[in-house]
Amino acid sequence: MSRFALGIIETIGLAAAFEAADTAVKSANVELLGYELTKGNGMATVKIQGDISAVKAAIEAAYIAASKVNTVWSKQVIPRPHEEIDQLIFTRETVGFQSEIDKKALSNQEESKKEAFNIEESKKIKEGFSQIEKLEEEKESIGEEVQTENQEEKVEQDEESMCEFEEENKSGSEEVCNLCGDPKCPRKKGELRVNCIHYSELQEEV
Repeated sequence: MSRFALGIIETIGLAAAFEAADTAVKSANVELLGYELTKGNGMATVKIQGDISAVKAAIEAAYIAASKVNTVWSKQVIPRPHEEIDQLIFTRETVGFQSEIDKKALSNQEESKKEAFNIEESKKIKEGFSQIEKLEEEKESIGEEVQTENQEEKVEQDEESMCEFEEENKSGSEEVCNLCGDPKCPRKKGELRVNCIHYSELQEEV
């Protein structure tokens, strides 16, 4: 503990102890450590700490107030208690005081919980990122498959278009008689008209 002054007031009866504690913290800037019950005679000891002047003023005011309720057995102010008596001041029997050991244990427990929570959260975050990466990879894989299928379909369409174009050019490149238009006619464009198998029919029409 820090070397504050220690104030002690011992009363007969818990009501007088409460009155002493209330008056002490109201009358000066002191910290109430708690109260401790003795092993007999119904006595209770109130413990406070703070600056020496504040503790003295608080104990005097508490003594006067508690005396009006019941008997005050004793009072004492220790300016700078030695660290060796901390185990007598800060005890588990002191109601309202939590020992430094308990505070440290509670703090360690809270830190362990926070650490475990942070580890669990980090694990969940990593798993989330792994799932996102997996989904991205699946998305890319599906996109590549779709792109490959589209390319293959486009190649097939291009091949079909080329075949149709070649057929059209092939059929368009064959010369037929420009007089009768019959594919069976042996006459080619630019040859004598008499070579046309329908020449006689054409003459009759003329």
